[in-house]
Amino acid sequence: MNNLDKKYQELLQDILDYGVEKQDRTGTGTKSIFGYTIRHNMQDGFPLLTTKKMAWKTMVTELLWFLRGDTNIKFLVDNNCHIWDGDAYKNYCTAYKDGHEFYEDEQVKRSFTQEEFINKIKTDDEFAKKWGELGPIYGAQWRNWLTYKPLNNTGSFYQSGNIDQIQNLINDLKTNPDSRRLMVNAWNVGELDQMVLPPCHYGFQVYTRELSEGERGLLLQPYGLDPLTKEGRDRLWKENNLPTRAISLMWNQRSVDTFLGLPFNIASYGLLLEIIAREVNMVPDELIGNLGDVHLYSNHIEQAKEQITRESYPLPKLGEIPDYLCMKDNWECYEPTDFTLEKYQSHETIKAPLSN
Repeated sequence: MNNLDKKYQELLQDILDYGVEKQDRTGTGTKSIFGYTIRHNMQDGFPLLTTKKMAWKTMVTELLWFLRGDTNIKFLVDNNCHIWDGDAYKNYCTAYKDGHEFYEDEQVKRSFTQEEFINKIKTDDEFAKKWGELGPIYGAQWRNWLTYKPLNNTGSFYQSGNIDQIQNLINDLKTNPDSRRLMVNAWNVGELDQMVLPPCHYGFQVYTRELSEGERGLLLQPYGLDPLTKEGRDRLWKENNLPTRAISLMWNQRSVDTFLGLPFNIASYGLLLEIIAREVNMVPDELIGNLGDVHLYSNHIEQAKEQITRESYPLPKLGEIPDYLCMKDNWECYEPTDFTLEKYQSHETIKAPLSN
């Protein structure tokens, strides 16, 4: 049964019924509520909405970009993912207006249009290196959180190293899975002013537990469960390297574009949970989102009403994840095409403008 679409539709209705009108940095205007939690059991299917068609490859590409520690849109653009185009282009336009060094159309002496800008990112590596950079956003904080130490007694500090939070999380899950410190944080207050956009989903925490005997029995079924002896069950378990623990993930999000952004966030953290579970040999359990300012932009209202009327399909299943040792290659061995869905049915896309 697909409860995810139902919960999402209920959230849309709550915003329509109880949301207050608020202004926002984009100038679009929103209907907003404060505080909402959405939960999904990963055993019920992969959490990709079916009441509108979702851009699966786009979502996968962005998550892999985070995991690579990348903060330049070049990787995204090369993989036809355009989620961050507007933010990079807005940054370029601001620099142009401020009279900074920039590239322009030499024939008419003007700044590039967004389409020209993205094409320049694709074709000019030097241009992409400078203007495709978004600052120390998610990938930098997840994989390269900078640390500083005091310089003698001068009152100054020097950069002393960096922290790979994803690597640390994997290591801790393997060595101390009951820890209450299994967290990754993107809200680096010392670097917010260097980011084109402060993190909306600013941190996540994972939680593991021992599988019950019943849950282990279900995992053993394909291997021929020997119900007579514990020794037989333990032997099958060890020989097949089956998981002994379940793992859940909870993310926290300060600002939620409910129509366009939230469906991506749910699926992205669902995939992240699947990848981490595979890396540490655990079973994906529960996905939880703690949401702060949950809003519908004023130009998404009619689209939300349409989606509420749609009947859901069964949730899809995630295809087999390739058996790579990704931590040895900083996750760069994964490609967007490595992740597939089985039996994904959905209604047609509902188009809505993105507010930057």
